[in-house]
Amino acid sequence: MKELFQHTAITDGITVRVAVSFLPEQSHPEAGKWFWVYHIRLENGSGETVQLKSRHWRITDARGMVNLVEGEGVVGETPVLQPGGTHDYVSGCPLTTPQGSMEGFFTFERADGTSLEVAIPYFPLAAPATTN
Repeated sequence: MKELFQHTAITDGITVRVAVSFLPEQSHPEAGKWFWVYHIRLENGSGETVQLKSRHWRITDARGMVNLVEGEGVVGETPVLQPGGTHDYVSGCPLTTPQGSMEGFFTFERADGTSLEVAIPYFPLAAPATTN
């Protein structure tokens, strides 16, 4: 399956691309559960090696409820990106509403030990409309 990255943000030469898909087979609208999967591609277009140290997400549902999620690395990894290097990962997001959004930032560490906050672009989570 070829994915099209729908959302992009660039910070100091580091590009974050996002493709998001609704998963009807993992969703149970009758029980108030909707599920999306998102594919993130990190691209190091800078001239220096960086390591992803942590993630910071702001997940908002259709009721305006905000869930802040922070943690080390991504899916158990803290990838090192050489200049020109990329890293891909896939994760998921459940919501109790059929719409919402995600945005945030990754914290990278440069070789000299300084930190760099890299924007994750805002992207909507929207289940397709259903008819009964």
